Amino acid sequence: MAQERFVMKCGGSTLAALPDSFFEDLRRLQEEGWRPVIVHGGGPAISEMLGRLGIESEFVNGLRKTDEATLDVVEMVLAGRINKEIVRRIQSSGAKALGLSGTDGMLIRAVPVANADEIGFVGDVAGVNTAIIEGVMAMGYIPVIAPIGIDGRGQRYNINADTAAGAVASELGVDRMIVVTDVPGILRTVDGEKRVLPQVTTAEIDGMIASGEIYGGMIPKVKSAVQCLQGRVREVVIVGGSEPGAFARAVREGGVGTRIVKS
Repeated sequence: MAQERFVMKCGGSTLAALPDSFFEDLRRLQEEGWRPVIVHGGGPAISEMLGRLGIESEFVNGLRKTDEATLDVVEMVLAGRINKEIVRRIQSSGAKALGLSGTDGMLIRAVPVANADEIGFVGDVAGVNTAIIEGVMAMGYIPVIAPIGIDGRGQRYNINADTAAGAVASELGVDRMIVVTDVPGILRTVDGEKRVLPQVTTAEIDGMIASGEIYGGMIPKVKSAVQCLQGRVREVVIVGGSEPGAFARAVREGGVGTRIVKS
């Protein structure tokens, strides 16, 4: 019986669109003894809710400018709506899940980012209370974590989901992370045909973006996967969630999607 842990990062909108087969894969993996930890995002849903409330979204170098009003919405959407949506879908498949915000039990301790004067309550991860995650897994539940951090004074921070996922994986001592997206991996055109690149280094990715081989909507997906490569995390696997069985194969034996390794 495997007792191996893995951290999975997924965007909120990607998770919402995943087929039931993905969640059945997750249930089977849990039954086999794998111990998944999920860290999710939710940028588009946050922007949509801010728009509905008439609060303008502003980004600085890809990070959302976050004042207290925006922070309320970020917490409401991430920890309220999306987190519980994911938990419900996991439970509907017969698996067991428990939703957490990074503020619960000071799970994700945060410090302001260097340019906080310009960007507001956006945080970097200062530490992860892994005992909570370990405890949830020991009870047989999949921890589902919303990336909101907190400091010793009780101030909340909006944390980029990729940064949070990489920190959670690193502090758990997990060296491989899986990023679930709506594409089967990094695609490369070979003889006029798009094929999934089995492995790539971070330096090769920079070259492929510069040459235009990686373009359009694939650029943020790849950049966010690279952001997960921190601390003890040595490789990130980009895998599509919509192909039945692909995610489970990526976890069990690899050879699915694209492995991104440090240069």
